Amino acid sequence: MNGKFIAYYRVSTAQQGKSGLGLEAQREAVKGHLNGGAWELLGEFTEIESGRRKNRPQLQAALALCKKHKATLIIAKLDRLARNLHFISGLMEAGIDFVAVDMPTANRLTVQILAAVAEEEARAISARTKAALASAKARGTKLGTHGAILGAVNHRKALETVESVRPVLAEIEAEGIKTVRGIAEALNKRNVPTPSGGRWHPTSVHRLLTRMN
Repeated sequence: MNGKFIAYYRVSTAQQGKSGLGLEAQREAVKGHLNGGAWELLGEFTEIESGRRKNRPQLQAALALCKKHKATLIIAKLDRLARNLHFISGLMEAGIDFVAVDMPTANRLTVQILAAVAEEEARAISARTKAALASAKARGTKLGTHGAILGAVNHRKALETVESVRPVLAEIEAEGIKTVRGIAEALNKRNVPTPSGGRWHPTSVHRLLTRMN
């Protein structure tokens, strides 16, 4: 790689930010992509925020630095930038170049299509969460109780994990790893957190695979 770059990393929870889960993997991905060549990493910005929120000061600071130095914004994965098609389109219209390590050869059309798919996945997760709450209410569950709220939050996190882990599981399967124990070890090596931010075990992998079917 050649040129000037600004790195942007994001995790969704404070727990992941403190533990380094996800962040270290993103840094390693960016470092590996920039390996060799006359490149210069001018800055690194880390955000602890949901991908659906547009108000992200660290990202704005990274973009401002990109404009100042005519640098390219580099991210480990497209979904670390945003799950919002309008946001991606606005970024591209602003004339700021960016590269996602997981798809470095993607053109503008490809990026917009993938952003649209990610946005639709987020909408589908929200719709399924609302449907689960409606079903619980129909069964007589008091949705105002702490337990019901916690259950809904956990359900949403589990669904989000299913969607985010799908491509990783495809990579693991391509390596010939098919047992739940092997998958758990592979996910932990990749620093992929469980919905609660912990480590994977055969039982949690089994639950994940059940949700995906």
